[in-house]
Amino acid sequence: MAKIGKRTRAARAAVADKRDISVEEAVSLIKANATAKFDETVEVAMNLGVDPRHADQMVRGVVTLPNGTGKTVRVAVFARGPKADEAKEAGADIVGAEDLMETIQSGKIEFDRCIATPDMMPLVGRLGKILGPRNLMPNPKVGTVTMDVAQAVQSAKGGEVQFKVEKAGVIHAGIGKASFDEAKLAENLRAFVDAVAKAKPAGAKGAYLKKVSLSSTMGPGVSVDLTSATGN
Repeated sequence: MAKIGKRTRAARAAVADKRDISVEEAVSLIKANATAKFDETVEVAMNLGVDPRHADQMVRGVVTLPNGTGKTVRVAVFARGPKADEAKEAGADIVGAEDLMETIQSGKIEFDRCIATPDMMPLVGRLGKILGPRNLMPNPKVGTVTMDVAQAVQSAKGGEVQFKVEKAGVIHAGIGKASFDEAKLAENLRAFVDAVAKAKPAGAKGAYLKKVSLSSTMGPGVSVDLTSATGN
């Protein structure tokens, strides 16, 4: 069994008796225990009362966090002609068509978000088996299949976070960095929880929001009081 270091033991001890605490207390604890040598990402995990194997219980969406994510997002855009120029001017890191498709097929994926104009989707569709499992496939439901590529690029780089429920009914995402002010992290957390709450599918039965937990990249997690997280 791997030996647990002093830092990890101390972090676990700090949250050992903390259950269903307020957003503000949770953020304070997470920041205090984010003692790695890099700026850790603060992450939220939500347990939902859905079974995503059923189409009417799928949860997905997008939210722009009020204080950004603190992460540099690399954006690739499938577009041609004037739309390709718009994407470049908006700050897209990679812009292309067949050439970009070939690059991806070769296994070179150097981006975190993929955007496409509608006319490019027959081309992008060939990459479904590569982009799909990485949650990079452009989708009109989250605004990544659009003619307004400039706005999509700016949103992606400005703190927009996509979310999609996993098989076990869990959603997780980064909502900022440990270096953020506590108030900004709390605001981002509530904005994310609110977006997931509003994305409740028609087929959801019973309790929808079951649990919200907060952690940092290298730190232990704490459960957050649902009333505090939702403001209800």
